[in-house]
Amino acid sequence: MTTVTLQPGKERPVVQRHPWVFSGAIARIQGRQPERGAVVDVRSADGEWLARGCWSAGSQIRIRLFTWDPDEPIDDALIRRRIERAIDGRRRLGMLANEGACRLIYAESDGIPGLIVDYYAGFLVVQLLTQAMAQRSAAVTRILAETLAPRGIYERSDADVREKESLPPASGVLWGETPPARLRMRLPGDIWHVVDLGAGQKTGAYLDQAFNRLRVAAHCVNAETLDCFCYTGGFTIAAARAGARHVTAIDTSEAALSMLREGLTLNMIATPVETAPGDAFKLLRRYREEQRRFDVVILDPPKFATSQSQVERATRGYKDINMQAMHLLRPGGILATFSCSGLVSADLFQKVVFGAALDAHRDVQIIERLSQSPDHPVLLTFPEGEYLKGLICRVW
Repeated sequence: MTTVTLQPGKERPVVQRHPWVFSGAIARIQGRQPERGAVVDVRSADGEWLARGCWSAGSQIRIRLFTWDPDEPIDDALIRRRIERAIDGRRRLGMLANEGACRLIYAESDGIPGLIVDYYAGFLVVQLLTQAMAQRSAAVTRILAETLAPRGIYERSDADVREKESLPPASGVLWGETPPARLRMRLPGDIWHVVDLGAGQKTGAYLDQAFNRLRVAAHCVNAETLDCFCYTGGFTIAAARAGARHVTAIDTSEAALSMLREGLTLNMIATPVETAPGDAFKLLRRYREEQRRFDVVILDPPKFATSQSQVERATRGYKDINMQAMHLLRPGGILATFSCSGLVSADLFQKVVFGAALDAHRDVQIIERLSQSPDHPVLLTFPEGEYLKGLICRVW
């Protein structure tokens, strides 16, 4: 087996069980040059065995570590054990209902770097995001089919990280049935949603916000509510179900708004809901010019920063939309604001919202902090797994 020796002083993250080894930490390779996805051993500069992982040729994250046990091979048996453990964890959370949806496997946080698996009402959607996982697609598919006997397994390996791994996008049926163009699923709060597994965002839906929608909806009773970047209406439907007086839902995608309207029908929503196709940045300014006012504004934008070079621009975007939202809120109104950009820390995000409050000349109190749903666990040795940040604020 190929052995990778680290530069002096670079062993600490590995010893502390962080699963990434960056290219700059590598001093030399002993043995044959590893092929894409190959298993390699990692040693310290003084020759001590540290861990075992899989090689990603050309990626900045050159090795993703799977085990710190020298006697544990990286094979199908290991993948099966990790998959079964992850599934058992979701069962213990009560999140594997037949008609429900949840994240089953969360990559590094579940001990399988590069593998995302989401469950949607009997179907599995798989993302194979590293060279190692792409090579092990058949084994992963077989293990999932044997373990869960789903209706079908569908690949959605179209995330940006595939490009960093020198992998082309990939999608299509891996096993079993093709999912329908419109799949119904039931999320926490007994709320029905419509999802498109083949063309929807991420693997079809934003499962990480499932419980946050209920927390935000609790503030929407008898409230005139504005839901920005609403996508298929997770927050909109929850707010309407909770008894909002009126909801305005903004998104650029007419297809997403169409699924939102289907969700309203499924849930027999009586609350008036106005769907507003368009750019949230522009519509927020227009509503301000029109002197429209709301009791609750929800900001759940897509990821603004996918690399470190984009963080400054992302913070400007977050500040802008939060400032505009504060201008639209009646005194004592609620701002529920989120960032899913992992490169924007919780501390930085709070500072951005602070800056927006200063520019809007509003007094703002944080009354609740939110994070991703429990089916997106955060491994203590991999804090990068915590990416979703949310603040529920009262704006005076």
